[in-house]
Amino acid sequence: MKIGRVVAYFAHPEAAAVELEDSLRVGDSIHIKGHTTDFEQQVESMQIENESVQEAKKGDSIGVKVKERVRHNDVIYKLVEE
Repeated sequence: MKIGRVVAYFAHPEAAAVELEDSLRVGDSIHIKGHTTDFEQQVESMQIENESVQEAKKGDSIGVKVKERVRHNDVIYKLVEE
């Protein structure tokens, strides 16, 4: 399920700035896919305006710690168990 896209990447905190199209919580599993990006990870921490949050909703701009480099416009999917 598509939940957002990457708008920026910051190398030294290894974090992505993300525009959300759906809600996301700490602990959710995500898949980040782009032209040269393709990996899955669990959301371990996220921030809104430098404040740690447990949950973000549609329309929020968040920062998420990522384990690999991501690129502008990479798509973020939330993995849901069926």
